[in-house]
Amino acid sequence: MIGIVVVSHSNKISTGIVELCKEMARDDIKIISAGGTRDGRLGTDATLIMEVIEEANSGDGVVILADMGSSIMSSEMAIEMLPEKIREKTIILDAPIVEGSLAAAIQVCISNDLEDITRAGTEAKYMNKVSS
Repeated sequence: MIGIVVVSHSNKISTGIVELCKEMARDDIKIISAGGTRDGRLGTDATLIMEVIEEANSGDGVVILADMGSSIMSSEMAIEMLPEKIREKTIILDAPIVEGSLAAAIQVCISNDLEDITRAGTEAKYMNKVSS
């Protein structure tokens, strides 16, 4: 199963997104929070993100959704620290963190194809929230 990692500067935000996705998709999907720092502060931690990627990995691939700025940079650093076998199947999605995570989680329930899940997550940035 494709794993999903949600990276935010705030553990409360990433944990809340994971909770929402499990409620809206399925509870048994591999979606894991990597928010905040190990000591509970706001920020990001590349080593923590790397460990969460390894936990989310089942061999099929991992997609990462991150909030902004250093969460992207820390995710890139985490990917660089991974063994090549995991690194080559780990992707950071260019997507809004909430909508992209939810779209990816739902797509995981439909298809275990990394390309399909990547497409669903990135297309979430084009969703209309309000009709004109």
